Amino acid sequence: MLPISSFRADAFDAPEFLPEPLPEPSLDDIRLEAIFGALSQPLRLTIIQKLLLESESYDHSCSWFGFNRPKSSLTHHFKALREAGLIRQRQYGLERRSRVRTADLNARFPGLLDLVVAWIARS
Repeated sequence: MLPISSFRADAFDAPEFLPEPLPEPSLDDIRLEAIFGALSQPLRLTIIQKLLLESESYDHSCSWFGFNRPKSSLTHHFKALREAGLIRQRQYGLERRSRVRTADLNARFPGLLDLVVAWIARS
């Protein structure tokens, strides 16, 4: 399997106009314990899995994931991932779209996303 840094989200071309990201930790404020805490919940791990392995465009709305969960529940999980520094979210009208902060995470914790992908592949 190729390392995540060689084939995922940051390789996509960003659209010309992007809304500002929602509040998120700066690169230096991303904490490993916050990442592990966020990923300890199975639905959140599934969200990251889908973004890392199945994403074919720059960012995705909650409906792209196909979860049969109340919107309020999904909002909570996406917020936890964003506050941990795993995803970046932008507001497009009434919807929020997400993507993994691949470049930031690879810079802060080299190899972490490769471990997450390897763990997913074992499950």
